[in-house]
Amino acid sequence: MADYSSREEKRKAQKASAKNRNKKSKKGKKSIFKRIILAVFLIGMAGLIGGGALFAFYAAKAPELKEEDFVDPVTTELLDMDNNVIGRIGAENRELVAYDDIPPVVENAVLSIEDVRFYDHMGVDAIRLAGAVLANITDGFGAEGASTLTQQVIKQSVLTPEKSLERKAQEAWLAYQLEQKYNKEEIFEMYVNKIYYSDLVYGIRTASDYYYGVELNELELHQAALLAGIPQRPNAYNPYTNPDLAKERRDVVLRQMHNHGKISEEDMNQAVNTDIMDGIIERTEDERKKLAGTDSGYDAFIDAVIDEVEAEGDFNPFEDGLTIHTTLDPEAQTQVENVLNGDGIDFPDDMNGERSQAGVTVLDTKTGAVRAIGGGRNFGEEVQRGYNFAVDNIQEVGSTIKPLLDYAPAIEQLEWSTAQIIVDEPTTFNDGYEPGNYDSQFLGPITMREALYDSRNITAIKAYNEAGPEFATDFLSNLGFNFEPNCGDALCESSAIGSGTATNTVNMAGAYAALGNNGVYNEPHLVTSIDFRDGSSIDLEPESNKVMKDSTAYMITDMLKDVLEPYGTGPLAKVEGLPLAGKSGTTNYPEKIRNDNNIPKEGSPDSWFAGYSTQYTTAVWLGYPTNNKNYLLSQERQASQEIFKTVMQSIHENADTPDFPKPDSVVEVEIEKGTNPPKLASTYTPSNEKTTELFIRGTEPTAVSEEFVVPDLASPSNLQAEYDEENGTIQLTWDHSQEEDDNRSVEFEVSYSIDGRESQVLTTTAETALTVEQVDQGSSYSFNVVAIADSQRSGGASVSIETGQREEEPEEEETPPEEEAPPEEEAPPEEEAPPEEEAPPEEEAPPEEEAPPEEEQPAETGDENEGENEEEPVETDEGTPSDDDGLPEESIQEETEDDSGQNNSENTTEE
Repeated sequence: MADYSSREEKRKAQKASAKNRNKKSKKGKKSIFKRIILAVFLIGMAGLIGGGALFAFYAAKAPELKEEDFVDPVTTELLDMDNNVIGRIGAENRELVAYDDIPPVVENAVLSIEDVRFYDHMGVDAIRLAGAVLANITDGFGAEGASTLTQQVIKQSVLTPEKSLERKAQEAWLAYQLEQKYNKEEIFEMYVNKIYYSDLVYGIRTASDYYYGVELNELELHQAALLAGIPQRPNAYNPYTNPDLAKERRDVVLRQMHNHGKISEEDMNQAVNTDIMDGIIERTEDERKKLAGTDSGYDAFIDAVIDEVEAEGDFNPFEDGLTIHTTLDPEAQTQVENVLNGDGIDFPDDMNGERSQAGVTVLDTKTGAVRAIGGGRNFGEEVQRGYNFAVDNIQEVGSTIKPLLDYAPAIEQLEWSTAQIIVDEPTTFNDGYEPGNYDSQFLGPITMREALYDSRNITAIKAYNEAGPEFATDFLSNLGFNFEPNCGDALCESSAIGSGTATNTVNMAGAYAALGNNGVYNEPHLVTSIDFRDGSSIDLEPESNKVMKDSTAYMITDMLKDVLEPYGTGPLAKVEGLPLAGKSGTTNYPEKIRNDNNIPKEGSPDSWFAGYSTQYTTAVWLGYPTNNKNYLLSQERQASQEIFKTVMQSIHENADTPDFPKPDSVVEVEIEKGTNPPKLASTYTPSNEKTTELFIRGTEPTAVSEEFVVPDLASPSNLQAEYDEENGTIQLTWDHSQEEDDNRSVEFEVSYSIDGRESQVLTTTAETALTVEQVDQGSSYSFNVVAIADSQRSGGASVSIETGQREEEPEEEETPPEEEAPPEEEAPPEEEAPPEEEAPPEEEAPPEEEAPPEEEQPAETGDENEGENEEEPVETDEGTPSDDDGLPEESIQEETEDDSGQNNSENTTEE
């Protein structure tokens, strides 16, 4: 510790020490600050160098400026699926204006909102760029633009509308180059002649004439401000469609003009208070949608292509000079146009001055590629790019929703079979909803198959509820339907039969195609790719999505094939020889609208038919442009089926179209009708009580129905026997009848006995007549006939007959039986009756030589005599007695036809 002489000395020393510490601290702080500044500078320099290097890299890849790129108009080409040109758009409706003819109020309005420092920069506005960079850092890339007029000219003339660092770097570099080649006035002239003003209008002079019907020098302040504001978002700021947005944008321009000293506050307020529609020419929607520069007959398809391209991003097919690759099949498009505009369809008559209309979409079942668009009857004749009834027309869909929202979800979620029983009965659903059926009847318990092909309403709602409304709603959403759930997170029960699920023919075709594509959904699309003028391109083909099991898709398809049969609701859509599945749909007017407009109860606003093969899917809408006053009667609604049939028949002509393949996940089972749960048909189930249904593998029934038992097998009746002495035969005949539902094959077992001996089976036959040959004369024969089916035997029918008296033979009486054949004399083979002694007919004739037993004995075991003695008994009137073991086989002759004159099968009498 230091020693101090006084307290004052100590205080002075402490003060000096504190000062030294403060000096050191300040020096240290300055040092840290300098280091931070140095670090920031170095980082900035590194970033600048790195950014500069990156900018140079991107700029080096920029395309060269060509004078022709800045010459308007630039035409967009559209190609079909085989890359053949089908149309060109964007080459008309553009009136050029020279810079000297642009009034100051217009120039001031444009520059105030688009590029206030236009005359001060060299293509890029550094101040505006810094603000945009900050906004992009805080709000994300693309949040705010910094493009000058010069850059916008580059973007519209040379580059793609893509938002990326590379494109912005190239845009800036090319803008600088453009400023070196052209003066400011020329660049401003390029801009105002090139820019798009919605409704297919290009250039500010054209826009002035289109919206206000005046030249540029006649525009008022508020009008010039509106035209200056439209190009940022042309369709959004269109005063015809969005007057409120258009006013907001106009007022922004006016305030910017005041901020930059171009107009006074009084002028600004006066213009702001002017109605946005002041001076705007009244135009119909069709006039506004006029298509510029189309030189093909595919207007409806091209109209839909333009909509799709504009929806894909910041693309303008009318000014970007694009090459658009489409999915169009020209032959299919031509067929659709011919159907809609020909005389083959019996379209409904005009009503209240309106012509009935139809919209058609044809797409590839496997890919979702749209092959044809039928925009309406005589689409494009009166006005180009008019109302497209295939795309623009959003209508309720009626019963076409049932396979998609009701039955497919039930199969998917609950593994229902096509034999699932649903009760069609009067039912009160939520909120007291009590729908009926189209025929005002209820069928009771029916299968899901019948419920679908007969389009029952009650069963459809029950299936929707069983599957679960939320599950079914999500299922439909995955098929491309756009809707807002109207009962919590799900659709209401009324949607199960077509309410609240409005769509167009494009989306309807896309949903049905998934059923024909094993449950794989492809979003319907008309554009596959776009090529830009700088050589780049984008691929727009959508990805495939598995939205249901293949078992669900196949089982729905199999049931929808029945819709086209005579017992279904769509028989007029059937094409003979072409495997098709489909569904009809009809909508209804509410009672109040019917009463207010004198519409009959059966009058409908819409008629639909959607269906598919393994190759194509087609959806058809039929109706009138104006609802609530015009309607279709039941007979007229059938035209939608006729359109479907004619289109599908024509586009499948000369094509080999296979049937829908059954997946391994599905089994086909023959069941007994009406069984619940389903049971296998038994052997005795009548054929008219059997049906074949589909089951998900592993869920098929194993129990056999016992509804139909084995029917009693009737006994043969009216058995008769008749002896033919001349031929030595007995003719047997009998009758037999089966129950109506007994379709078993029946045979008859015939047995006999002679002179009361033991009965033996003679033969089995499927006939009801039999000829017994080589019978013994003077014997008593008894016959018994039994019917046999499967393993069942009936009771027997019996008959006996005497064959007359046998002639006396003295030799037989004088020779006692015990002396007939002594064993020691019978045994030697040499005395057994050699064939050469026994065979000759001349030695057989004398009765005394035939009768003795010792002469007959060889016939019992003499297999070696086969072929020589078999027919001897037939040649004698008396006949040869049979052995005690029964009649020989050759004595049996089934009676099948009357070829002897002795057939007694028809000469029967009651026993």
